[in-house]
Amino acid sequence: MDDTQLKQAREIEVTAAELPLHCPTPEMKLWNSHPRVYLPIEKSGKALCPYCGTHYTLKGGPVAAGAH
Repeated sequence: MDDTQLKQAREIEVTAAELPLHCPTPEMKLWNSHPRVYLPIEKSGKALCPYCGTHYTLKGGPVAAGAH
């Protein structure tokens, strides 16, 4: 994997429709590379996987309380 692919793999934008967020996601090439961990992204709009370091950003920012 070259540096460009590594950077792309480590910064992922997700939408509210993809919540609850977990890493790894089924779309990842190595989806079973570490245990699934659910990441709280709703309040801050950002999350970091403690296993692989993938940085997630919620498209549109934090989700308002009670929003669906």
